[in-house]
Amino acid sequence: MFELALPTPIWINTSAGLKRLADKLEQQPRIAVDTEANSLYVYRERVCLIQFSVPGADFLVDPLALADLSPLEKIFSSPRIEKIFHAADYDLYGLNHDFGFTFANLYDTMIAAHTLGYTALGLNALVLRYFGIELDKHYQKANWGERPLSPEQIDYARFDTHYLLALRDRLDEDLREQDRWQLAHEDFVRCAHVLLHNGDPRERWERINGHLDLDARQRTILHELCLFRERMAEKLDHPLFKVISDALLLEIARRAPATLEELAETGLSERQTQRFGRALLESVHRGQTAQLVRLTAPEKASEAFILRLKRLKAWRKETALALEVESDVILPRTTLQAIAVENPHTPAALAKIMAEAPWRLEKYGAEILKTLSMRYTESEQSFELRGAEK
Repeated sequence: MFELALPTPIWINTSAGLKRLADKLEQQPRIAVDTEANSLYVYRERVCLIQFSVPGADFLVDPLALADLSPLEKIFSSPRIEKIFHAADYDLYGLNHDFGFTFANLYDTMIAAHTLGYTALGLNALVLRYFGIELDKHYQKANWGERPLSPEQIDYARFDTHYLLALRDRLDEDLREQDRWQLAHEDFVRCAHVLLHNGDPRERWERINGHLDLDARQRTILHELCLFRERMAEKLDHPLFKVISDALLLEIARRAPATLEELAETGLSERQTQRFGRALLESVHRGQTAQLVRLTAPEKASEAFILRLKRLKAWRKETALALEVESDVILPRTTLQAIAVENPHTPAALAKIMAEAPWRLEKYGAEILKTLSMRYTESEQSFELRGAEK
């Protein structure tokens, strides 16, 4: 199936070369796509490489050498050309954020494998499963913002797309054989439309695991510490975790040290203490006197909503077990929660919520409405679900 001696991947770093590539891609019914970024090395990550594969050729586009990537817009937005990704979310976010690309007609091989009930979802695992080939993932954490790329990096990058076309076909055969193609297809469509990290409305300190274990004053200190880390990361052009980890910030906020000696006891390294110690203590002090920060937590859920959600999750889990898949294959979390919030009484009301999931609506709509209309047992508060909301 695969050539033993592959042609050298084609490096694209000129406007003329990019235009020729876009013209070639435009003639294809489907193409494989991947990106590499430098998020582990800089404060503001960027897409540093875009890989494409078509039958018989692999291309590596260098966005660091190109001022204008607009010729690719018609490729990504075309409903005629199928774009095959593996774990598309991160790639789509980078391509949209950095270049403004929008997307149509996507195929995500990880979603396909997830829909089939596979537990090993990495590209390496799937290529090994279907083709008996083991990919070298040694350069997964390389700094793709550096130039020149080594021959090994170029090989790594090209193989991230080289097998995707064939992998897509094998997965698609299995999806159709198991009557799950429509299920996966709905998620491909949703993947293109949910763009993609619309931004976390919470402040940085609220995204740190463990912040809810702090009291209000400690959370305010944590807020000040996060502001300091943000400024320092931007100044040094380092990712946040390479300045000070979330866990260390949480510990400093919890202990609220007043001296360098106390600060060192939080687990901060000697180098970090020397470099950032006094500024961290100043941040702690500001947090001790500043107005208390407030959580941007959602409104408290009603008892009726919680019971609806519980019932829907139980139905979803039972349905998923019968297919031997994860629960979110049956109904994505966001859709499940929207149904629990809206509590639809009729097929028409449910159809509005599930507008982007027509196959799931037809397949599971009646079961969902039945689940919502069921009376609750005494252990579930002894009230009828709909009668509880007056």
